[in-house]
Amino acid sequence: QVQLVESGGGLVQAGGSLRLSCAGSGRTFSTYVMAWFRQAPGKEREFVAAISRSGGNTYYRDSVKGRFTISRDNAKNTVFMQMNSLKPEDTAVYLCAASSIVAVTTTQASYDYWGQGTQVTVSS
Repeated sequence: QVQLVESGGGLVQAGGSLRLSCAGSGRTFSTYVMAWFRQAPGKEREFVAAISRSGGNTYYRDSVKGRFTISRDNAKNTVFMQMNSLKPEDTAVYLCAASSIVAVTTTQASYDYWGQGTQVTVSS
């Protein structure tokens, strides 16, 4: 079992930046592939970014490539997502997730543990 707690969300103007954090506890954090998903009101939850267990491989949805950067610090049991050049369409609840599958995956069903989420609101 692993518990995940997100932080760092907030209200920002378009073009601004935010840094999300996800602190994990429980089983060894470095054994999990980590990812960020987001869910906007009235929309399906969607994949945003994922990072391999070592941090050596990262994956992004096309709409955030070049603007968002996922990283992790296994010594601190934390995964981060730096979000730059934010757009109103990035407004959503952002959730951190952990998967025990070895390969990095973008599939929600592959993720075993989820945080409660942190709200990101981008004003135009």
